[in-house]
Amino acid sequence: MASITKNPLFDAVADDHQEMYEYYDQFVKHNGQPEVQQKWANQLIWEIARHAVGEEIVVYPLMEKYLGEEGLKLANEDRAEHQFVKEKLYTLEADMKVGTPEYDQLLKVVMDHLHRHNDSEEQKDLPLLTAKIGHEGSLTAASQFKRTKKFAPTHAHPMAPNRPPFETVVGLMAAPVDKLIDLFESWPSEEEMKEAKGKD
Repeated sequence: MASITKNPLFDAVADDHQEMYEYYDQFVKHNGQPEVQQKWANQLIWEIARHAVGEEIVVYPLMEKYLGEEGLKLANEDRAEHQFVKEKLYTLEADMKVGTPEYDQLLKVVMDHLHRHNDSEEQKDLPLLTAKIGHEGSLTAASQFKRTKKFAPTHAHPMAPNRPPFETVVGLMAAPVDKLIDLFESWPSEEEMKEAKGKD
């Protein structure tokens, strides 16, 4: 569910969650049209991959820094959940074909997992963190989160580290390769993206 708060970090993360759901809805809506579904699968995986790296580089270290033992525990749980998603997305991209029941089933497993994970972040992790770092801290973190996503890999890399600084270095090396691969992929048009977001 989209955020209705005025907390910059919460809003940045929750807006990403909403985009994931919109892209998946488009994937499901176009069942029986594998070429169209491939575009939305590419868009969805791209968003999930960038979002996960943004959280791992910016959000989870803040949780560890400001929330003590509880923050460390929550961040480690979140990293484990991300790892599950990355492994499934890698399987989808490497071994499976859009338009098959197996692909649909595994992508649904990913999205069901993400719904639970995202809800936990919105209901527990982010409220705890943003209460500690205040509005200015939230504003800075949101800016860093959005900036990090611009340089993040756009495909799942389950074997890569999920903690800075190693994740940052590996991500910067993987991102150009991912972007080269992206040039040969199909993507939703601007009109299709507007339709997915319910805009004219």
